[in-house]
Amino acid sequence: MSKQKKRIMAITLIGVLLCVVSLLALHVGTIMIPIGGGIQSILNGMGMPVNFTEPITAEQEAVLWFIRMPRLIIGLLVGGALALAGAVMQGVFSNPLADPGIMGVSAGASLGAVIAIALGVTSLGMFYMPAFAFVGAFVSVGITILLTLRNNKLDTTTLLLAGVAVSMLLGAFTSGILTMINEYRLREFLFWMVGGLDFRRWDHVLLAVGPIMTGSVILMMLGRHLNVLVLGDTEARALGLPVMVYRMLFLFLASVVTATAVCVSGSIGFVGLVVPHIVRLLVGPDHRILLPMASVGGALFLVFCDTLGRIIAQPVEIRVGIMTALLGAPYFLYLLHRLRSKGGA
Repeated sequence: MSKQKKRIMAITLIGVLLCVVSLLALHVGTIMIPIGGGIQSILNGMGMPVNFTEPITAEQEAVLWFIRMPRLIIGLLVGGALALAGAVMQGVFSNPLADPGIMGVSAGASLGAVIAIALGVTSLGMFYMPAFAFVGAFVSVGITILLTLRNNKLDTTTLLLAGVAVSMLLGAFTSGILTMINEYRLREFLFWMVGGLDFRRWDHVLLAVGPIMTGSVILMMLGRHLNVLVLGDTEARALGLPVMVYRMLFLFLASVVTATAVCVSGSIGFVGLVVPHIVRLLVGPDHRILLPMASVGGALFLVFCDTLGRIIAQPVEIRVGIMTALLGAPYFLYLLHRLRSKGGA
């Protein structure tokens, strides 16, 4: 079988699995919803009047539209954003272990969130914590870039080290604040840190959809330029690519989608690290295809983890941040072993 046919089959498989998992996410849970009735309700809600089965109850209708639908959309947006940002970061840094939080985005968002909790502003409205987290994420990225920028040049190795240092510094500030807040607020922060899609509503969808969709579309359109950038600075300049401009653009856009994702879902690990590797094995290294498929694969992985966490221990729910770690960590260890074996060879 040719590589082209394998790629088409992989793309089709990922798309079909995403549709199946999304349907299960909407209909499976503590309150079961008939798939036929749920699909009928969705089509009617979209302005396509159909009546091919018994309508679902008012309770099921409320669960479908006001609990599971916004949760699903947030899962699709966050999973796609994290995996896309991970693929971009791995390309920009030419490092297979790079992930969306490598420039301190997650650490900055965590500091912003704990400041919001410590000040008590989270009780004033649902948008305060995401706003503080978003500002914290971008302050972290700005500090990392300023520490690295020399003569209008960004060295990727130094940028990696600066990101680690800034993350550790902000983590120390976060820990210091946590020691001074009361138990209730500490529980609120820990709940956010684990990462989850529960209690997501349409307001969260409206908050996330603009930045994530805009940044993701632009990044996907720049796939060809990322292909040139991964060749190395010398080769990229020889081909006429302004390396500094595009590197900063990729880092900025990846930080925007990552910061937005972290703001609405909390800290969720391994999506941006594991999914790009799996998708790269299936569709190849061409970023024109890899970036959109990594986004679809990330959405599939996160929604699958969230749905699995909701149903395997009913009525207790395992948060999606825990599920991604349980499923993603073994692959990460395998990846480390594989890289070590190649290095030894």
